[in-house]
Amino acid sequence: MILLRNFVNIFFIPELRKKLFFTLVVLVVFRLGNHIPVVGVDVDALQQMIAKWRTLGGLFSYLDMFSGGQLSQATLFALGVAPYITASIMMQMLGLSVPYLEQLLKEGEYGRRIVNQYTRYLALIVGVVQSSTYAILLERNNLVVEPGWGFRLLFIFSLTVGAMFVMWLGEQISLLGIGNGSSIIIFAGIVAQFPKHLLQTINYVREDSLSVIAALFILAVFLGIIGCIVFLERGQRKIPVQYARRVVGQRMYAAQSTYIPFKINTAGVMPVILAGSVLQIPMWILTVLAQRYDSFKHIAEWFSPTGLLLNVLQFAAIILFTFVYTALVFNPDELADNIKKNGGFIPGIRPGKKTAEFFNYILTRIGLVGAVYLALLAVIPTILFHAIKNMPFYLGGTGMLIVVGVALEMAAQVESYLIEHRYEGFLSTGKFRGRN
Repeated sequence: MILLRNFVNIFFIPELRKKLFFTLVVLVVFRLGNHIPVVGVDVDALQQMIAKWRTLGGLFSYLDMFSGGQLSQATLFALGVAPYITASIMMQMLGLSVPYLEQLLKEGEYGRRIVNQYTRYLALIVGVVQSSTYAILLERNNLVVEPGWGFRLLFIFSLTVGAMFVMWLGEQISLLGIGNGSSIIIFAGIVAQFPKHLLQTINYVREDSLSVIAALFILAVFLGIIGCIVFLERGQRKIPVQYARRVVGQRMYAAQSTYIPFKINTAGVMPVILAGSVLQIPMWILTVLAQRYDSFKHIAEWFSPTGLLLNVLQFAAIILFTFVYTALVFNPDELADNIKKNGGFIPGIRPGKKTAEFFNYILTRIGLVGAVYLALLAVIPTILFHAIKNMPFYLGGTGMLIVVGVALEMAAQVESYLIEHRYEGFLSTGKFRGRN
């Protein structure tokens, strides 16, 4: 009853009501675009080929996830936000290594606007490359009704324009809606597949292709992974920081205490995406070689989704990329220096270098937990998918992490609006709090 009453309270806050309505309208437009086909493609044959590709995981599974499963339909929005996500990752990496971009990011709102514009240009280039690759794959697999430059140009133009429009929709959600636009679009694409997967599972059970015990086991693992994600995504280590009384100009600031939250999963889903993308390269090379040379077939089996070698390499790569990416996006020296400049200190730790070393120590300890968590999250669903015969669908750990993460973020934003307008939050205990 409390949850239902608080849900009804959402509609009594005009600003929140408008944001939610705008977000829903944009998502409806996005879903409609997902049903506009690109002419010239044999969709039935394409779906059969995509079903085989999807079991390989890796880079293709992430592109398929970012499009909401629309790659198999060859629709106008088939690329989804994949070009923008790829461009954002590239710009983020460049911003940490190119002095000009690094300086722009430090210039506040003006610098961020310029970097965002560069990201859009790069997303356009990535969209052309991805759609070109897709068009070539379609022609080489005889999935095009009338192959040739006419089809290629039309296909590349359609998918690139569609990707740019989806990117614009995401920006409008971020600006006028609720939540991060790109994340919301990915979330909507993944969740839209749930009813179809549920019906497939029920039909498999009715046809005795999937046992009831196996279906219940899948459900239990699915719910267990979601619970684990919720628990660890909200988990954080709070580092206490004290600020002495100080005078700035003509104003005096009283002594105060606060804390710095260190999330268990600081890197997000990036390590999983990077590891899958890197491992996809030898998988594709070995697959091509195995088709031409019999001597490579045995080696290619080592890199199969159920192979021990691939899963061990993926597990190790995710842990490695977690530490590398965390080191790139988190600067303990800069944080320690900012605390020192503002007259703050951590109780029992000397300001400056010792504080930075303490941050590194804490980040390494909780980072290891986060790295193992991400690695298990990526490997376990893949093993489960290939271990259970006739499993009707596949949802990787990355997809579940995005769905749960976006849901928590949206719930937290709605919660803040309710608390601000003196309504009770979704939880009877108040706001969404991180676990210590």
